[in-house]
Amino acid sequence: MVNTGVIRTVVGIIGNVISFCLFTSPIPTFVKICKQRAVEDFKPDPYVATLLNCALWSFYGLPVVRPDNILVVTINGTGFFIELAYVAIFLVFSPPSKRKKIIIAVMIETIFFLIIVIITLRVLHTTKERSMLVGMLSIIFNVIMYTSPLTVMRMVIRTKSVKYMPFYLSLANFCNGLIWVIYALLKFDPFILIEISPILRIIILQICSSGRKQESFKALDTCGSIGNPEAGHQGSYLHLLMCQWPPTMKLLRPSLAVCPDWHPSIASLRWTGNLDNILVSLVSDSANAT
Repeated sequence: MVNTGVIRTVVGIIGNVISFCLFTSPIPTFVKICKQRAVEDFKPDPYVATLLNCALWSFYGLPVVRPDNILVVTINGTGFFIELAYVAIFLVFSPPSKRKKIIIAVMIETIFFLIIVIITLRVLHTTKERSMLVGMLSIIFNVIMYTSPLTVMRMVIRTKSVKYMPFYLSLANFCNGLIWVIYALLKFDPFILIEISPILRIIILQICSSGRKQESFKALDTCGSIGNPEAGHQGSYLHLLMCQWPPTMKLLRPSLAVCPDWHPSIASLRWTGNLDNILVSLVSDSANAT
């Protein structure tokens, strides 16, 4: 019979490797920031959130809090220092207003973490009580860490570029979460399992959103621009945000809403003087056609 502990260790090592790759994946971005000496539109939110998340999970994995979780300590301890380096780069190359916000956020996180450590070690006396407190807090901040990239979606939509939310990075996060689910199930750890479950759904949302935007933006570039036919103008008028189509367009893929020739369900695009309110006329059998 195969030893479950050995399998769990192997899975944990695989999780460590994938997590390390994810932690180091932003390095090209920060090399670019250092060369340009500017953070551009990149946001520090995910890195500041991950900093506290790694600190909490490192503390959670210690024997005095949750025994037999040394692999949780190794990867999150490593991740903490990597994220600390990222935040330091943001501090160096951010404008004064953004730098002040980062400093305040890191100070609040530091004070909060120290309070949690003191309460855990001084007030709670069993590993069950300690793991309950630190585990619940770790779950909360882990979800915050994975939802923080969702703030970038507005940037993706505005710029019509997915460079701020790479598809394959979201996919790698999904695989990483799946590995840690297996790790938590092999020797049941409710806190690791609970914190991963909603994260998998969030990552799926990121993957689907990034994939749809890549397809939609490609369709925009392929189709070109829609002008004002009444004024006799052509081009330079199409600046549509794919998320702003009316609810009826849910019958079709967003990319099909760009060119009327691409789909028989779209009869015409009628200019209304406001690009945000372009009306799409559908033939009666649009629901059946899709």
